[in-house]
This record gives sequence, structure tokens and C-alpha cells, in this order.
Amino acid sequence: MVDSDGQVIDRERRGTPGADAARTEAVIIEVISELRARHDVVAAGVGAAGWIANDNATVLFSPHLAWRNEPLRDALQSQLDLPLIVENDANAAAWAEYRFGAAGDEPVTVCVTLGTGIGGGLVIGGQVYRGAYGIACEYGHVTVVPEGRLCACGNHGCWEMYASGRALARDARELVAASPAAGRRLVELAATMDGLTGPVVAAAAAEGDPAAVSLCTTMGRWLGRGLANLAAILDPSMFVIGGGVSGAGELLLRPAREEFAHTLTGRGFRPVAQIVGASLGPDAGLVGAADLARRSVSA
Repeated sequence: MVDSDGQVIDRERRGTPGADAARTEAVIIEVISELRARHDVVAAGVGAAGWIANDNATVLFSPHLAWRNEPLRDALQSQLDLPLIVENDANAAAWAEYRFGAAGDEPVTVCVTLGTGIGGGLVIGGQVYRGAYGIACEYGHVTVVPEGRLCACGNHGCWEMYASGRALARDARELVAASPAAGRRLVELAATMDGLTGPVVAAAAAEGDPAAVSLCTTMGRWLGRGLANLAAILDPSMFVIGGGVSGAGELLLRPAREEFAHTLTGRGFRPVAQIVGASLGPDAGLVGAADLARRSVSA
């Protein structure tokens, strides 16, 4: 539950049964209904991890969930009787950072969220840019290594296979397998290999664990390289880096800035975009979705 100033005033949290579209929708309805029972709700916004058509209603495709051309808004609205919009989760996060967070009133803001994959959002002149069909800014699926690692989208060498929470966890597991002594602290924090996630590596790096710092530095370089590619196309004034892995802070952002400056096209002869951490943390997506829903009913 989010107020008009972007403050989260109440919340419910559930696991996502991502392999079953109907069960996912049932959980969303349950959460909205519980919050609605406690508050005066004017609209609901869903930040969905997938390609959202420009109708703000249909999930065309989700690499990590079961939605395929899913009429999500209609499925939810038929049971909720409440004004509702569906937005890509990274678009929603970008909007929240523009309205209430790190971006302020920057003229061209690129938001990159480092979660399971890489999400992306773009705000230009106070408007979320969605592209002709609603699926713009899928930055994570730009190829950075031809014939590289296989991605869930079906292509090889996507950026998110080298700079995301999943990539960081994979690299950490490979390090532990190769050198258990070097990865001792990672294993202690994770408890199990399945628990060795990107945020766990970020937490170990924040403690100063050398193996985790090295992993974050490598990922930061991949991040900076990808941002330089985006700058060549979009020429933003600011990059805002969010998502669970961004908890590594400067341990990730410093090497990203260095690699960005080293690989930026026209370097030395152009203004350089700022690269900053998101200020709203993991709440950015839900804050943005709520604010967009509120604006849709007040317009």
C-alpha cells in the first residue's frame, strides 16, 4: 500500500508460484484483497516481470514466469472490481526513481535493475518510454558475448548472463567448487549451495570478503561495459542501478564507472552520464506501479 508521496505504508508478501499463471494471479488477487480490507484503495498497479503490451494489460512474454500472451489485467480486474494497470516491473522501478528517488528531474534517465536477470526502464522528459509495442528497454538481452552462455530467452551471450544476480551466484558457485577455502565465507553466509545468491555475494563483499569483492569487481566491469553500449544509443544524463545485487554499492559501482569511462564511445569529447545507486531499494517497482495506477485514475 503506497501513499501519494511514494511512501509504503503497509505490505503483504508471498512467494511467486511462477510455473503456473493461474496460481500466480490468485496470489496477486489475495494480496490486493488483504491490503484492500485494511485501507481505502483507489487503484492497483502490478509490476510484472515480463514484456507488457502498450495496453498496460497484456503480458506478451515472461522469460522467468509462465505468462505467454496473458490478458493479466482482465483476469485480475474481473475478480477485484478495481481500476488496475499492469506495467513492466523495471519500467515501474524507473518511474519510482524518477518521481521519488535518485533520478530527480533528470531529462533522460536509464534505470538498470540487477535481479535474477537485468531489467530496464527509460524515462524521457517525464514519460516512461515503452517503444512501439511496449517491450522496449529489455537491456538484459543485448548480446555482449557472441555465442556465449545460453540465456533463458533462447539466445546466447546476453548481458544478463554476465551482470546479474544469477550470474553472480553462478560465478560464486564455480569459485567455491574450484577453491573451497577461498569461498568459505560465501558458504557460511549461504548455508547451502542453493542459498548462494547474488545478494548473499553482495553481503559478503560488503563485509570485505576478498573472494566476494573480486566477484563483484568482475561483474561491475561487465556492468560498465554494457552501460557504455547503452550510452552510445540513448545518451542519458543518468544511469540508476537498482535490484538486489546493487546492495554491493560502490564495490560494484566503482568498477562499473571505470569500465564505462574506458569503453564509452567518444570518451574525452562528450559529457559523461552519472552512474548512481537506486535510492528506493527493492520497493522501487511496487512504488512505481502504485504511482502509475494512481495517476491513471486521476488523469
